[in-house]
Amino acid sequence: MRHRNTVLESLELFREQNPNIWVSNMLAFLYVCENEGINVKELAQVCRFNEATASRSIRSLAEKDTPGALPPALGLIELVQNPQDGRGRLLRLTEKGRKLRDELDGIIRAGHTIVLPA
Repeated sequence: MRHRNTVLESLELFREQNPNIWVSNMLAFLYVCENEGINVKELAQVCRFNEATASRSIRSLAEKDTPGALPPALGLIELVQNPQDGRGRLLRLTEKGRKLRDELDGIIRAGHTIVLPA
């Protein structure tokens, strides 16, 4: 019997958010989960994206009413003003983003080893 592994289950959870979500959006979300409070430039570095790709990914993950939001505007990330730089924005999870992060953490904790038939 083959069990669904945590990676596949996590991808399906993302697809439930929006069936057209891109892998770059998933990566950006996961890196923000691990590094809440980073800015787009730092996100680009950790994701190995250029800044334009990182910015597009964040704008796709932002709430619909965020200036510059892009479809699907999933509402997982919010951009908050950087207290040390009035022009800069920091990336934080929304309540919806924290819920998704917690669901992903649960999937990882409950992970099964894939057992292939002999």
